[in-house]
Amino acid sequence: MDTALATESEEVRKEASAEGPIVFYDGDCGLCARSVQFVLKRDKESRFRFAPLQGATAERLIGPPQGKPEAWTFTLLDESGVYDRSTGALKILQHLKWGAFLPALGLLIPRPLRDLVYRGIARVRYRIWGRANSCLLPTKAQMSRFMP
Repeated sequence: MDTALATESEEVRKEASAEGPIVFYDGDCGLCARSVQFVLKRDKESRFRFAPLQGATAERLIGPPQGKPEAWTFTLLDESGVYDRSTGALKILQHLKWGAFLPALGLLIPRPLRDLVYRGIARVRYRIWGRANSCLLPTKAQMSRFMP
């Protein structure tokens, strides 16, 4: 990758995450919709923003999703970087201060092992939780936290 392009991309990400962490999710996934609801409910400071992986914001900041939808991953962009799969999920829990030390303990497990479990769940998520029948409808108060 061109160094100037990488630096520009890094600056765009930092600028975007300065307003708060962004959670990128599969807009067609029932499990992802439930996960977004989980974060919304526990984000008492309303810090998180949300954007579908299929949207313009994701394409601009992290690139379009790669491969089959079963391989797409919940992704977190915050002030320290871009995190996906199990690391992204655990970092989201850390931001929420959910479960006290549990996310930190989870991060001690080697990533290949954590991601093996994550990928296993991702492969069956449409069968178990289905596809989202409709778009996630945020409340008026939550609307400003969703990006295209």
